[in-house]
Amino acid sequence: MEQQRSFGSHTTGTLYLVPTPIGNLGDMTIRAIEILKTVDLIAAEDTRHTQMLLNHFEIKTKTISFHEHNTQMRIPELLAKLANGETIAQVSDAGMPSISDPGKELVRAAIDAGVPVVPFPGANAATTALIASGLPPQPFLFYGFLPRKAGEKNRELEKLAHESATLLFYESPHRVGKTLAAMQTAFGDRQAALARELTKKFETFIRGSLSALQTYAAGDLKGEFVIMVEGAADKPAVDVTVPLKMQVEAIVATGAKPNAAIKLVAKQNGLAKQVVYDAYHELEK
Repeated sequence: MEQQRSFGSHTTGTLYLVPTPIGNLGDMTIRAIEILKTVDLIAAEDTRHTQMLLNHFEIKTKTISFHEHNTQMRIPELLAKLANGETIAQVSDAGMPSISDPGKELVRAAIDAGVPVVPFPGANAATTALIASGLPPQPFLFYGFLPRKAGEKNRELEKLAHESATLLFYESPHRVGKTLAAMQTAFGDRQAALARELTKKFETFIRGSLSALQTYAAGDLKGEFVIMVEGAADKPAVDVTVPLKMQVEAIVATGAKPNAAIKLVAKQNGLAKQVVYDAYHELEK
């Protein structure tokens, strides 16, 4: 099972990227269990959390912490072990390493050092939720967690307002309501879905418009959420011979917010945003 690569007179170890269950322990694969039993070391986001998983499957392999707060300190140590021929499995608390969890820095460092990196397939909250959302599963764009600060969040959502792919986000329970409201402001009242407690006893899907989902989000929520939002409709064809104000109004009629429509019209006409803004608001002067 273990893979090694020769470099001159010595052999380097292998970095294995091993997904763990997002809730139901039955989703742990046989191959993942086998590799966790046979590697020399497991680099875990939270060693205490991972130890419970290892105990369940009677895995005795030693663990070492590897999380966002000790990344730079740990990477040289782990690379040295790999260079000496040791094999390491990297795991996060749940799901795929590196997907909204620590991992990518070690992967990049291992690749740069010529160390083989072997990914294992397994549980992932975003795609698990997507296939039961009722929204088009492809194409999709996985964003992950939005910025916490309102201004930064709104700017990111505005950038995504004209993306035609189904949009996938992760969000904590105490921010779901505000995030849904920000999405409605940026996207219009599109169809969406919420998923929580995936693979667990109280797995829940809520489907409907962004405004309707906000009613659900007003309650006492627990568990991290996957938020899925339908993509934007095809951008309306804009006849540049039509007055700028009418071009903006046509886009707003599709559900876009005025500011987003103004930006699009400015881009399509090769004009400064302020020029289109003034034209759109000319009757208000």
